[in-house]
Amino acid sequence: MRKVLFIFADLNDSDMEWLAAIGERKTFRKGGVLVQEGKPIFEVYILLDGLLSVSVTTPKGILTINTLQKGEVIGELSFLDSRPPTATVMASEDSIVLAISRDKLAAKLARDMGFAARFYRALGVFLAERLRNTTEWLGYGNSDSLRSKASAPDEIQPDVLHSVAIAAKRFELLVERFKTVNASSRSEN
Repeated sequence: MRKVLFIFADLNDSDMEWLAAIGERKTFRKGGVLVQEGKPIFEVYILLDGLLSVSVTTPKGILTINTLQKGEVIGELSFLDSRPPTATVMASEDSIVLAISRDKLAAKLARDMGFAARFYRALGVFLAERLRNTTEWLGYGNSDSLRSKASAPDEIQPDVLHSVAIAAKRFELLVERFKTVNASSRSEN
């Protein structure tokens, strides 16, 4: 759930209300494809419940590179750079997502500079953390020298602990809000 915490920590309550108001609850059955490698996507997704797999096409076939759990955000890179995704995301089990229209999100970012600053900062912080983790995972450099000896690799710094707690509460409220929405849900394949 870490990805959504990075993003929700920087947004405020009115930002969250807007996302909930324009977002659409979608259900993907096991095997349903949310994102297809190389094909444009028109939504950003927040995984509310379920399990998703991320795979890429290699010369040797399809390779699963990650499993996404509750709280993950999908499609943020394609939203940022307007390029097709480099991986396929498929439901490993029945899953519920909040789908946010790319066009509506872009329009909100263009007209609301406060929201834009908070949103892009949140994505920047998240992507910086992803890059640090990837660099460490690949074994480049002595990443321990970049980190305080007192902190563990996955430890949340004390100065951000409060905002992470608020972000977690916001996410749980969002999940509860969309769990109760049954009449407007759609099933995707």
